[in-house]
Amino acid sequence: MSTEKKSLNILNTIISPGETTEVNFDVANLHTSTPVNVPVIVSRSKKAGPIVLFTAGIHGDEVNGVEIVRQLIAKGINKPKRGTIICMPVINIFGFINLKREFPDGRDLNRVFPGSTNGSLASRVAYKLIHDVVPHADLIIDFHTGGSGRFNAPQLRYTEDNKDLNDLAKIFGAPFVLYSKNLTKSFRTTCNKLGKQLLLFEGGKSFHIDDIVTNSGVNGSKRILKHLGMLNASFKVSKPKKDCVFINESKWQRANYSGMFKASIGIGSHVEKGTVLGNITDPYGKFNHFVKAQNSGYVINVNELPIVYQGDALFHISTQLSPSFSNA
Repeated sequence: MSTEKKSLNILNTIISPGETTEVNFDVANLHTSTPVNVPVIVSRSKKAGPIVLFTAGIHGDEVNGVEIVRQLIAKGINKPKRGTIICMPVINIFGFINLKREFPDGRDLNRVFPGSTNGSLASRVAYKLIHDVVPHADLIIDFHTGGSGRFNAPQLRYTEDNKDLNDLAKIFGAPFVLYSKNLTKSFRTTCNKLGKQLLLFEGGKSFHIDDIVTNSGVNGSKRILKHLGMLNASFKVSKPKKDCVFINESKWQRANYSGMFKASIGIGSHVEKGTVLGNITDPYGKFNHFVKAQNSGYVINVNELPIVYQGDALFHISTQLSPSFSNA
């Protein structure tokens, strides 16, 4: 990774080595003309080093990622021993305010990158992020959570052919890595095209803060910063309790019936084909269907909604592990 020594000009603010500054990522006011301030916390060491960008809240309902970056700031982990750390806890501030995943215009920010200066509100935010913040970063760690009611085990996502990210993933120490293709017009895809290394972290579910997921994100970030020589010595770093499991392929197991659903298997568990994962019942006590694993693998996502319809995704289970990086 590159190192920088000179003053950093980010969002029209000059930040010198040794300074910590809060700059404003502003795009548009609310419809009431109320200004919306989106803080970006930039902390620089006097010693030259890499620039790491932590982002969260691309989706306004993914509060667990926001909590992870908040803790990095609140605990002072973002004060680097060398180099620069940039923290953006909430990118989609409009969705965050309205308790919605999307922007007020209904668009998903993670499907409009790299954005434009004269497009939708979401597109303009994407453009500003890509042109005013991302160019400064050597490494980006972007925090997400599962969709509504679907709880993701802590995991990292990126494409399979990236050896550098494989090495960083082992250091981060999340329980799982799920190899996945870059999605069209996503933040990850755009950063990849710009030659920026990005680790995407998934964990938990929307509108929910989970301590295990939060700790996984915070501890993984600390391990990365220590590896880069950026973490201050006052912070202790523990090794992951287990080696990371690298997953090549996985599939969703869907409901065969509609009804009331309850999972009985723990997130992150390894199951054998035929294992009872949960059950679907009716409200009248006349029906009870046991959901059994259709294949052996790790359960990396569980639907926690109490009501499901036929065809709804219930469990995301690995089908093929990477022989090169998994200890299984």
